[in-house]
Amino acid sequence: KQPDLGSAIILVPILIGILFLNGTRLLSIFIFLGYQVALIPILWNFLKIYQKKRILTFLDPMGDPLGSGYNVIQSKIAIGSGSFFGKGFLDGTQTQLNFLPVQHTDFIFSTLGEQFGFFGCFIILILFFFLIYKAISITMNAKDKLGALIAGSITIYFTCQIIINIGMTIGLLPVTGLPLPFISYGGSSILFTYISIGLLLNIKMRK
Repeated sequence: KQPDLGSAIILVPILIGILFLNGTRLLSIFIFLGYQVALIPILWNFLKIYQKKRILTFLDPMGDPLGSGYNVIQSKIAIGSGSFFGKGFLDGTQTQLNFLPVQHTDFIFSTLGEQFGFFGCFIILILFFFLIYKAISITMNAKDKLGALIAGSITIYFTCQIIINIGMTIGLLPVTGLPLPFISYGGSSILFTYISIGLLLNIKMRK
């Protein structure tokens, strides 16, 4: 109702993951996905104007460089200008001169890319990989199906958030409002993230 299409879309891969972990046949899952794809032309008519602009901007960012495409263009400039080791903490021109909007939430990865460069972003990705790896391990070693479903859904949630947030900052995915776990500013987001980690640790402790 807010509306928040990004958060709504992330429920789809979580649902598919739960169905798979619960033993649903792959054929049934593919049929379900086929229905979703077939509904895209119909769902397009129900999107808000700004949501349509985000998708069209993803396909052609230079179509409106000073409007809907501005965020993505500035994000790419910020990440690219960071080079290998970055410009240094709080020294990025795109961020310090406020060319890059919402840099503390949606585009926090762009800020990190400019200030710490490829090396810093690589370290962050390694840490995220370790988090997802441990979450998958907890899912596979859960002692019961309920624990596996909870851990699996949390794993998929984190994975999708990371991929979507980073993907949109480098122009590989449409812009959404999904935060980057543990890094983006946001009270409810970080609270839910810590609760999710607590659940994972609880499941691991009782494996």
